[in-house]
Amino acid sequence: MKFINKKSGIMLVIISLIFSLGTNAQDLNHLRGFMQAGATPDNAIPYGNNPKAGHYLNTGNARIYYEVYGKGKPLVILHGGIFGSTYEMGRFIDSLSRTYQVIAISTRGHGKSEMGTTEPTYEQKANDVNAIVQATTKDSVIVLGFSDGGYTAYYFAGIYPEKVKKLITIGAGEWLKGSRTFNVTRKDAFGLDSLYWKQQLALSPQPEKLDAWLASINKYYNSVNISSEVFSKVHCPVLLMAGELDQNARLKTVIAAYYMFPKVQLAIIPNAPHPAFLVNFPAVWADIVPFMKQ
Repeated sequence: MKFINKKSGIMLVIISLIFSLGTNAQDLNHLRGFMQAGATPDNAIPYGNNPKAGHYLNTGNARIYYEVYGKGKPLVILHGGIFGSTYEMGRFIDSLSRTYQVIAISTRGHGKSEMGTTEPTYEQKANDVNAIVQATTKDSVIVLGFSDGGYTAYYFAGIYPEKVKKLITIGAGEWLKGSRTFNVTRKDAFGLDSLYWKQQLALSPQPEKLDAWLASINKYYNSVNISSEVFSKVHCPVLLMAGELDQNARLKTVIAAYYMFPKVQLAIIPNAPHPAFLVNFPAVWADIVPFMKQ
């Protein structure tokens, strides 16, 4: 297996900026992930903006967009928060849709989903997921969530235990109030990857609400506390994954969470940052496959 060290991670950022210069932000048939290294291939499926697979569901105070791929047992995919998108989960969708019915949800405020009128809590996102699952399948589901999607998965499994068979999370450890500070602004977001954000706003049904949405997320993230009271309610098997060098869900928080789940397996991807699956998908996939077969 190939591993990427810290210097390689820096190079990925530099390369992504170089390739970004030639990208058309309004070309919504060639979506790009946040800080994507390299141009999007011409034949890439525009996950998150694919009319052949797309659906909308009004979950009460927002129209939520999701896509369905493949046939088989249902599996829900949840992307990361603020800077996340369904497109970043593309390699998982490619791989899993061969044997599963993949339900890839653009969580509220992301991609083509509305931001809604309530605080973007994990309880609210879990309710959105439940509504889409109910509308799509009568079966219980496996859930794969990255970062924010992982925390949404924990709440979904805790609130609706009968709906979840297994959880796979990446970069979602214990999160104690005050351990991280959020103050993300439009200027910050565009400063990191303006082309990505121009593309996302072109997808958004409510681009004029971006500033208010970021403010509401900052407020919520700065107040949230996710520890044993959340993890202890997750009774299905959990595969808890993280990059060794994860700068958001640091290793100690992932290890702490490991001891709080009733049924859990741990997988640490060596030398990998927060989006471990983007820099070393083979290692992540090698851990997921046997867990899915158990």
